[in-house]
Amino acid sequence: MKKKYKQVYQFKIALKGIKPPIWRRIQVPETYTFWDLHVAIQDAMGWIDYHLHEFELVNPSTGLTVNIGSPNEDFGEEVLPDGEQKIADYFSMENRTADYVYDFGDSWEHKIQLEKILPREKGVQYPICIKGKRACPPEDCGGIWGYEELLEIIRNPEHEEHEEMLEWLGGAFDPEHFDVEEVSFADPDKRRKMAWGRVPSSLRQIFAPFHTAKTSDIPETLSEIGLRVCMELLNMKRSLL
Repeated sequence: MKKKYKQVYQFKIALKGIKPPIWRRIQVPETYTFWDLHVAIQDAMGWIDYHLHEFELVNPSTGLTVNIGSPNEDFGEEVLPDGEQKIADYFSMENRTADYVYDFGDSWEHKIQLEKILPREKGVQYPICIKGKRACPPEDCGGIWGYEELLEIIRNPEHEEHEEMLEWLGGAFDPEHFDVEEVSFADPDKRRKMAWGRVPSSLRQIFAPFHTAKTSDIPETLSEIGLRVCMELLNMKRSLL
């Protein structure tokens, strides 16, 4: 059952370190959790949501910076589970900004800025993307520097990697393209089930002790989990032979 709400939060999401800017403007229900916001950001930007993510912002109730991530990242006390943290408890017109990192390897850093808090419009299905500029970089292209190199290669037909890069991109890539009509948003609850469903149940059971381990016990817990994972992967491989 969907929660009732009267207001929507308008955010601008912009990739850091890239010029001309790549950005999106979205409106989401005030009842959203940070997991819900994460899914909306992924869909609006054009990411595939195959990597870890994390928000960093000030908790207005304490004045301290906090990190908020997905349940799969919540292996320690320093990262709050995003499904349990509501955006309305953190964002306000006095506390408007946050950092959002997607893919800790490529390290795509985004600036999240709350622009407005608006009355919900009747007949509008939220979330919505109302504006944006330029295409999202391809997944796993190597971050900002890798993306710049990619653009240099596809712009130069004489480059020795030109054909190979176009093939990797699926035939073509227009960095200037963005059409707000092409944006569609997934159900955050279904996305969570899909994400968790990618992990075999046998492995989920192995990792379960990590979520409740005391800090002093983490090294021992990791060692035990590592051994059990190796054994389980070996068993899974044998079952396929």
